Amino acid sequence: MRVLVSGAFGFVGRAVVRRLAADGHEVWALARRAEVPEGLPVGRVVVGDVRDAAVWRVAAAEVDAVCHLAALTRGRESVERPQSHWEVNLGGMEALLAALPADRRPRVVFGSTAAVYGAPERQPIGEDTPPAPGNPYGESKLAAERLLLADAAVDGVVLRCFNAAGTGDVDEARIIPKALAVAAGRHPRLELNGDGSVVRDFVHVDDMAAAYALALAAPRGRVYNVGATPASVREIVAAAERVTGRRIPVVHRPAVAEAPRLVADTSLIRRELGWRPVRSDLDTMIGDAWASAAG
Repeated sequence: MRVLVSGAFGFVGRAVVRRLAADGHEVWALARRAEVPEGLPVGRVVVGDVRDAAVWRVAAAEVDAVCHLAALTRGRESVERPQSHWEVNLGGMEALLAALPADRRPRVVFGSTAAVYGAPERQPIGEDTPPAPGNPYGESKLAAERLLLADAAVDGVVLRCFNAAGTGDVDEARIIPKALAVAAGRHPRLELNGDGSVVRDFVHVDDMAAAYALALAAPRGRVYNVGATPASVREIVAAAERVTGRRIPVVHRPAVAEAPRLVADTSLIRRELGWRPVRSDLDTMIGDAWASAAG
């Protein structure tokens, strides 16, 4: 297939491009810049803003599928800048759907987020959990999901991804890169809210990319969770010390109001698509992130 990937030069996007190319697909990129990261197997780059239907229209009639990953993704920032998240996350989907040719509709795999669930009491979280996003990031992603799936003329699939980690994970706004930055000596200590008992679900970016590849052949209209390894902040710090062989000093700040546990039920994607995470154990994810930071 010829597959267009938006956000192709981002952390998850690069992994998706590599996986699709390894599976034999011809991969095109939609990005804000023309320079392709070294070694990334992209056949063509469409340069532009995902909010612009004219940009999407350049490639929409020539591809068999679209993996739409481009988004603003920081929940706390979305509270401060809600309009920008709505414009990019929902506006990007609106522009994509407006650009699809009426006579040839490619499969659309949409990269959504676990943030659409908010903080449900029932754990693990199944796809049947009523959405209740707690910030504009989650709200805008949920609105984009609904727009995609409500269009009867579009062949859409949604992946609700939990926390990506592993190769290329260098954004210190995330807990694993933040801990590794302390291990590398870039910061003197790791500051944590509370006692470190909060649990989140992590999945290696390569395993997440495999889910995108499988979703190209998923039943129309499906929504799948993509997660793999629940881990507390304390467990992440311990694993980072174990992998790096370096001590990570921790300072505990007052706890903030947040869900104590957010874990994915991935039985649906495993059963229907045969997806299995193979690199998502904690030491592998942290080891690959450490190697990326060192490189």
